[in-house]
Formats: sequence, structure tokens, C-alpha cells
Amino acid sequence: MSSTPAHNWKFFRAGGFNQVSLETGADLLHLDQLDQKLWVALACPATGLEFDAKTAALIDTDKDGRIRAPELIAAAQWAGAMLKDPDALIKGGDSLEFSAIADAGLLASAKQICANLGNPNATAITLADASDSTKIFANTTLNGDGIIIPESAKDEATKAVIADIIACLGGVTDRTGKPGVDQAKTDAFFAECAAFDAWNKKVEADAAAILPAGAGTAAAAAAVQAIKAKVDDYFGRCRLAAFDARAIHLLNRKEEEYLAIAAQDLSITAAEIAAFPLAQVGPGKPLPLTKDINPAHAAALAALQANAVQPLLGAKTELNEADWAALLAKLSAYEAWTAAKAGAVVEKLGLARVREILAGKSREAITALIAEDKALEPQANTIANVEKLLRFVRDLRKLAVNYVNFKDLYDGRIPAIFQTGTLFLDQRSCTLCLPVENAARHATMAGLAGTYLAYCDCVRSGTGEKRQIVAAFTNGDSDNLMVGRNGVFYDRAGRDWDATITKIVDNPISIRQAFWSPYKKLVRFIEEQVAKRAAAADAEADKKMAAAATATANVDKVKPEAKKVDVGTVAAISVAIAGIGTMLTTILGYVTGLFKLPLWQLYLALVGLLLVVSGPSMLIAWLKLRKRNLGPILDANGWAVNAKAKINVPFGASLTKVAQLPPNASLSTNDRFGETPSTWPKLVLAVIIISFIYSLLNSYYLVDKIAVSTTGYHLGTQEPKEDSTKNKKDATTGGTTTTGTNAVPAAEAAKP
Repeated sequence: MSSTPAHNWKFFRAGGFNQVSLETGADLLHLDQLDQKLWVALACPATGLEFDAKTAALIDTDKDGRIRAPELIAAAQWAGAMLKDPDALIKGGDSLEFSAIADAGLLASAKQICANLGNPNATAITLADASDSTKIFANTTLNGDGIIIPESAKDEATKAVIADIIACLGGVTDRTGKPGVDQAKTDAFFAECAAFDAWNKKVEADAAAILPAGAGTAAAAAAVQAIKAKVDDYFGRCRLAAFDARAIHLLNRKEEEYLAIAAQDLSITAAEIAAFPLAQVGPGKPLPLTKDINPAHAAALAALQANAVQPLLGAKTELNEADWAALLAKLSAYEAWTAAKAGAVVEKLGLARVREILAGKSREAITALIAEDKALEPQANTIANVEKLLRFVRDLRKLAVNYVNFKDLYDGRIPAIFQTGTLFLDQRSCTLCLPVENAARHATMAGLAGTYLAYCDCVRSGTGEKRQIVAAFTNGDSDNLMVGRNGVFYDRAGRDWDATITKIVDNPISIRQAFWSPYKKLVRFIEEQVAKRAAAADAEADKKMAAAATATANVDKVKPEAKKVDVGTVAAISVAIAGIGTMLTTILGYVTGLFKLPLWQLYLALVGLLLVVSGPSMLIAWLKLRKRNLGPILDANGWAVNAKAKINVPFGASLTKVAQLPPNASLSTNDRFGETPSTWPKLVLAVIIISFIYSLLNSYYLVDKIAVSTTGYHLGTQEPKEDSTKNKKDATTGGTTTTGTNAVPAAEAAKP
């Protein structure tokens, strides 16, 4: 267990979960002490990000195309060890002062780079300086890459051999940018030279057998190979003719075949003629070489006679099958030798030059130069590490705040490295756009995010470039979002692309949309049904018109029939009318009962009805919006998101901006084509509000009156009701006397 003191971490809360703050270089250096359960991500792809690909490749040490937590930790600790103050990793930038470099070897290499670039008095180095290896090593001949160029050699003979290797096998690019050779190329070249030399020694040892025609053997073999298939075909046909004379007519082709080509423009190289035998076939008939031959092959036969037959068999004007076999036998050794040819890649140098190279000491000299160059590898690698350090200083924090935490995403000032641009569509701008390779495969995982996703094909006009993206719509509604809609996508470089929606993963966008969703569905259903009924009615009308036209045209041929009353039809109509009446009575009963309620209760009932209709869809939307999560969208792109990165309503509103007029903008409402707004909706709304308030107050007074009559107190108070006999005259003065609430004349009250 590590004895390193525990690092004091700071956290902030964003997206509904705790995220670590990375404010100092020490925070980056101690990432190994941070529990990985607190990391937002544990792996990400090394490509397809708005992040320097070369820096990502340097961090991805195992070259598997993914950056994992241990690799990020190792990169931060290495960079921190090379610097005097690790806070340089937080400051970033494209340059680094020499005074900030702690490693002596790295500092010396940085100064050497500047000196090689013609700036020996520099006090800082830039990433541009360290990245241009061609300029850094331009004036070097030995630079640690195990590759030497002709200029690396100290003598002309070795330089010439290095040039020969490059000419025959191609070169390997040296750090200077020039072609050179490495040990593998050198070994392959000398192996080819040795093989070519050994192959030539075989013919020198047995020249009589391998070269029967001397220097002309190659021409003789070429002439034989050019016509061999046709000659073998000719003698095969002759053997078949000797076996059965009835086949001769067929073997020489039918007369009809000659008639077919005779009708065309003839050429001695025509394919139809070339397919015919070399000469007329007969039992045991020799092959003529000068006359009575197929004109399409006359040139090849002349070359055979001149280059092969005459040098090897003597002057002959025809060949029998035995002569042909003897000719092939004389050339068989040469054919076998050429088939075993080796060292062909160095043949262009010539046998004399190859043997000169093999006899010299150039191989040993080149091997020694390569070893001398390889010995400088540590120094050259240190120079390469200067570029690595500068890249980590510039980019490491950027990766960390999009990996260990998602500060860039939730802060919103700088797009996250996985945000590839902005989609403008349907009066909205969507900034949560990610690159996609396969929309169908991506949607399988990303659909679990509970977010409305639109997959788009993007094409850049003029260049033919194509790409796919997925955009998350997290604000507004989806009424006008559909496959086929077009928009414009701006990548992070500011380039514009034509974007077309090709696939949609439908999820709720807002509670407001969910409230109106049932009614919009009802309206769409009614519209569809009306359209269907209208189409059916139109078809029925057409059918009736056609029937009427037919009946009119044949009126004189049709005898009128007396119409009969169908008792069953009458009964069915009666039952239908009764059912409709019952239904209407029931509905009217409910409506009448509803309207017997006080207005305020009626309004509450209507509000309750709206909630009954819209409540389920609103509840489902609320539940889905609570679970809306960025994780599956990134996981589908190769990330390993380790937190519930929620996209709540406020955060979603920041990712998808709805069109709004700019501040201090003036708006002219003079719309020539605008529809005049009706005042009736406002008047109806005002009447509803006033009647609701009146009904509510009236109901209050009614309830208060009931309370007084039953309890003797006003509603919500302890004040007694007024005495009805107060300030009233006594019976003796001619007034009235009351008992309780029943008043009687005083004279009657005085009676015994």
C-alpha cells in the first residue's frame, strides 16, 4: 500500500452528481489516489474526438485505439516528473520556458532542437519547433532511427551501394525526410545479390545443356512459347483424324463457320480466324511452316522457324510431331533454369555489378553505420520526448476535464471533446452532436438514454465529403421533426454541411409537449379518419354515378320491378334508432348533470377531465425526463461512462436553444399576409374567469349561510348570529316580541 500522503480533493456538483475539481497540477499528479468510482469516465476512444490525434496516440501506449484510466494517470505523472512546477499542466499553452523543465536530459534536448533550427540563444521552445523532425534533423546523417542515407557513408563505394539498394528495393524514410536503408533492407539486398549470382553460375557450369542455341536460346524459347498451344492443338487434331477419318471434316471446321465469317470484313488477326487450326488437318500430316497455314498465325510460325527450328533442328519447311517433341526437349533445360530464376530485383544492376558488390566490403560498412546510428537512439528519443512533453502541457488538462470530470460539458463555455459541432434545424440549435459510423448499431445502445435523437447524413457541398452525426433534441417539441427534414450542420472548424434526418429515436422532449400529445394524436386520428371516409365516399359516389349512367343507357332494356319491403331491414333500422336514442339519452344525462353543478365546480371538473386525459402521458414524460442520461449515447461511441450524467430540463435547455429575438430588438407587427386575430377567444376566456370568480363567491356565501343556520356562527369565525329582537319594541308599546326566530305581535304574546 502506498505511503504517499492522501491528497485533499475538491468536488463540485453538476448534472445531478459529484465531480472532482482539477484546479492544480497536483490534482493531475495524484489521480492515482482518486477512487475510480468517482471518475466520470474510465475509457474513451483515441480517435473521433475534437482532440489532437497525435497527443491521443502518445497517451495510448498499448496502441489499442482506446485511452484508459491507467494510461491517463501514467501520462500525467510522467509530465509532472519532467516539470519543476506541475501547475504548468493547468496553464497549458504551445510553448515552454527552459526554466520550467526539471529533467536535465530533456532540457539539453530542447536546447539542441533550438540550436539545430538556427536559434541557439532561445530561452523557450514551442510545439511547432519540436514537432518538425525534418527540420530538426535536416543537417544530421546519424540520428538514432537505425536508418542511414547515402550521405552517412564515409567513402564513395559505400555511398554507391546504398544508392543501389534504394534503387532496387526502395528506400526507408530517415528522420531527415530523405530515403535511406535500414538493416532489413540491407540484408534483403545482399541475399538477392547472392541468389542472382548463384542462379547465373548454374548456366555457366552447364551452358551446353541450358543454352542449346547459345545466345539465341532465349529467343528460341520465346518463339516456341508464343505458338506452343496452337501447335499442340494441331498435332492433337491430326492424331484424332488418324484414329477416325470421319472426324476430319469436323476437325477442320464446318463450311457454315466459313460462311459466317465470309460475310464480315476479314482481317488476318481476326479472332474468328485465329481460333481455326494452324493448317488443314490430316492423319499424320506434318505442320507446314511457310505455306498453306492459317494467316492469323503466319508471323508466329515464321518466328518459330527462324529462331527455334533452324538453330536447333536445321533448315526445315515443315515439322512432324517427332520434330516438335525434339525441339521441346532441347529447350526443356533452359525452361527449367528460367523457372528457377532468383534475384530478379537486382537484375537491373547487371551480373558484373552484382558480383562487384558481393566481392567488396560494403555490407560490413553499411552494417557498422546502421549500428552507429542506432547507438544514438536514446539521445534522439529524448528529442522526441520534448515534443511529447509540450503536447502533454498543452492537451492533458483538456482531456482530463472531459474524462475524469465533464467540466467542459456542464460549464458550457467550451464544447466537450466529444461534441463535434452544432446542428441548426426547425428553429433550434443542437450542440450535443456526436459523430456516428453506423446509425442502426449506435441507436441500439443510445436509445437507452431516454433522449430524442435525430441521426443525420451530412454532405459537404463542392467536396463530396460525407459523414454521419447524431443530434440530441432536448428542448422544444417534436411536431416538425421527421425523417427527410433538412438542416445545416457546422463542424468545430466552422465548415457547413447539408444535413438530412435519416433516423429518429423518439422520446419525450418536454412536459408541455406531453400535455398536448393526446389531443394532437386525437386530431391526427380524426383527420385520418375523415380523409379515409371522404375517400370512401368519393369512391362510392363515383360508383353510383357509373351505375346511374349504365342504368340510363339501358333504361329501355330493363323491366321495372315492384319494390318489396324487407321486414328484417325495418327491424334492424328500428333497433339501430333505439340504440342511438339510448346513447344520446345517456350522454345528455351526463351533460345535464354536469351543468347542474355550480360554475366553479364545473370548471374544476373540466380541469380534472383534462388531467385524466393528459395525466398519463405527462407522468410517463416526467419519468423519462428524470432518467434522461448522456451515458448510453457516449457508450455507443466507445466511451466507458462511469456516472449517471443526467440531462435534466434546465441542462437540456442549454444544449438545445430555441429561436428567440435578440435583446433590444424591435419587432414590427405589420404583417401584410398575417391573419387578423379573433377577439372571441379573449372574450370567452374573460367570461370564464369572471363567472368562475362569481360562482366561487356565491358558493362561499351559500356555505356561510348554512354554517350560521347549523352552528350559529359565521364560516371560519366565532361571531354569533345577530339577535333578531335587538332594538325591537316591547309588546306594551305596540311592538313585537320574538322567541327564537318566530316573531308574534306583543298583544298576542300578553294574552293568558
